[in-house]
Amino acid sequence: MVGIYFSGTGNTKHCLEKLLQLLDPEAETIRLSVSDEKAILERIAANDTVFLAYPTQFSNAPYMVRDFIKRNKDVWEGKKVFCMTTMGLFSGDGTGCSARLLRKYGATIIGGLQVVMPDSIGDSKLLKKPLETNRETVRKADERIEAAARQIRETGKYPREGLSFFAHLAGLFGQRLWFYRKTTDYSKKLKIGDACVGCGLCTKQCPMGNLTVSNGRAVSADRCAMCYACINTCPKQAITLLGKKVYEQCLFDNYQ
Repeated sequence: MVGIYFSGTGNTKHCLEKLLQLLDPEAETIRLSVSDEKAILERIAANDTVFLAYPTQFSNAPYMVRDFIKRNKDVWEGKKVFCMTTMGLFSGDGTGCSARLLRKYGATIIGGLQVVMPDSIGDSKLLKKPLETNRETVRKADERIEAAARQIRETGKYPREGLSFFAHLAGLFGQRLWFYRKTTDYSKKLKIGDACVGCGLCTKQCPMGNLTVSNGRAVSADRCAMCYACINTCPKQAITLLGKKVYEQCLFDNYQ
């Protein structure tokens, strides 16, 4: 088996790696990135079972994930896929959004798991929670992942969270209908302020290759995947997306 994850702040990476470590310590995990797509496809082709993990965005799979599935539709034929999502509060059918696409291209969906993790949006004050609250959220997430792994090992049955018709309705009417336009394409709204010093760290973090450095400062194109990797790692807090100011740089390492 192989694990493919889309993660900007480390939450989803942690969850997938923990699950696979409990199921198969030798399983490889790879971050979804356009620059590594050839290597990722080779890993998928070489494995019968694929664990696909990503954060939900407005009760939907990130556009980058859906785009990757569609663009490489032939690689999924005959694969067994387990979908895993992380969420700040509510997902509905976060796993189902990619599962329906994967089935369309010939994959068998063996299960789904949806895990609450600390919110990764660093430029919205309303979403910030105390450190101890976030640590407790991670502790509960770890317990859920351990329980899921135990179920799989002992019974051979995978959890199927987010894959049912009722989950589909919850995701659709709970968030997706109201915020659908936010997840139909890549964002063009990434903002880089005057505090930028052109260090280039953001260009290394971006899974889309959306950022470059020109004339001593970072420049954004129009293919932002809204992962918040650049925002939450910028040493000058110069980058924002939804808000106008960075209130907290949300990284999984902060909760350790």
